[in-house]
Amino acid sequence: MTMQLKDLGKAVLETQYAVRGPIVAKAQDMEREGREIIYCNIGNPQALEQKPLTYLRQTLALCQYPELIQQAAHLFPADVLENSQRLLVGIEHGMGAYSDSKGVHFIREAVAEFIHERDGIPAHPESIFLSDGASRAVQTVLRMLISGPHDGIMTPVPQYPLYSATITLYDGKQINYYLDEAHNWKLSKAMLEESIYEARRFGVKPKAICVINPGNPTGSVLDYDNIAMIIDFAREHKLTIVADEVYQDNIYLPTDKFVSFAKVMVERGVTDVSLFSFHSCSKGYFGECGQRGGYMEIRNLPKDVIAQITKLQSVGLCSNLTGQVAVYCVVRPPKPGQPSYDLYVAERDHILNGLKTRARVLAEGLNAIPGIECNVVAGSMYAFPKIDLPEGRTDEEYALALLEATGICVVPGTGFGQIPGTAHFRTTILPPTEKIKMVVDRLAGFHVNYR
Repeated sequence: MTMQLKDLGKAVLETQYAVRGPIVAKAQDMEREGREIIYCNIGNPQALEQKPLTYLRQTLALCQYPELIQQAAHLFPADVLENSQRLLVGIEHGMGAYSDSKGVHFIREAVAEFIHERDGIPAHPESIFLSDGASRAVQTVLRMLISGPHDGIMTPVPQYPLYSATITLYDGKQINYYLDEAHNWKLSKAMLEESIYEARRFGVKPKAICVINPGNPTGSVLDYDNIAMIIDFAREHKLTIVADEVYQDNIYLPTDKFVSFAKVMVERGVTDVSLFSFHSCSKGYFGECGQRGGYMEIRNLPKDVIAQITKLQSVGLCSNLTGQVAVYCVVRPPKPGQPSYDLYVAERDHILNGLKTRARVLAEGLNAIPGIECNVVAGSMYAFPKIDLPEGRTDEEYALALLEATGICVVPGTGFGQIPGTAHFRTTILPPTEKIKMVVDRLAGFHVNYR
């Protein structure tokens, strides 16, 4: 007899990942039938017309086919040639061989230097693990933290479904803490305390707190004081901090600035709270989702625990080498005076300025629609507007009706979590500006009729 659904594990069957759920499957069916679909469901920049950075693609080309260094050197800027040669020496056995389980040491050195330059704090390559995107590293950490069905992981609501799905898959408990929508999705200690108290009351053992900054799906940016409060909370309750910082380059308001958890911890002398932080080549202005490159930095962990992380990395042998090189390009961009610098800056600024414009256009456009409220999109690539629905209707029904009527594909708020009694959807700001304006116009007509 072939495998049946009943043969699968309960955790697998209960795992949900709304970003690529049934509404997206419906959208793909409609597209195959000839409908125009505007995909606003996932942070996939190059699928929505963002161009790759020349510097990164040239570096990858030379690393994948080193013969070009001799045969076509005139096609490449001198700094790209030099960088690629240094990478090939550091990689040692070429792009087709396994690297160390933690990743190429030369690239981990570059990541450590990047953290030092970004934050003004010490960083060490042995505390860096290169991974197949940040998602794989997050899954590794959650696998380590969840040792039984009563172990709980605090996650923001709304949150990115990677966390809820992985916690379910590993048979842990999700401990929701609500972000304050009325105050631009900030965290408050009172909300954290209430959340952890309720978890313990029901026999759940809190092990860690996950924080996404800048926020996905909220588009919020935490300041220094908010991060310090979270660190103090984790210290008080003996929690590990899991800091998802992949959108650190996506900051759109002049009053905001990205601050890393590592920086705040070191500056405040905190050495008794374990920290895992993540970055990726998929977001920011690189948008190289398909290369699957990311890294994890660890702090305040004993050697025996680090050995277990290394063991788990070893099970997968190593992360892919293309992604590792992409991470190198993220942390080692061209410098002023180098031949690639001017083009790199022009491409980077074009992408970031476009995102900044679309963040404003989308939020202002949504707020002009009766029955929709949207906070300022201060960072990341998303908005999470609240929608006023007719009684008895759900946000899943709304998203499906929106898709069928307009071709706009968004994700229902239930896939990310929301305060009971409210309804939302998540949309990206990634489509080109003219398409974002089209999204707003179509939404306006649809929402008025739907209500």
